[in-house]
Amino acid sequence: MSDGARDQNQPAPEGGGAGNESWKEKGVALRAFFYIFGTHLFAGFVWLLFYVGEHAHK
Repeated sequence: MSDGARDQNQPAPEGGGAGNESWKEKGVALRAFFYIFGTHLFAGFVWLLFYVGEHAHK
């Protein structure tokens, strides 16, 4: 048996490691929050530009 095959048969490390599924779920949720927040922030800025442009003295 080669070393590579032996590594595949070992169980995943337990605890708070980066391979933990809950750690990955938290990362995805955090990323989604920032993407959604950033998209709303950008949309608000675009809305502000249209609002200011509509009320500009011409």
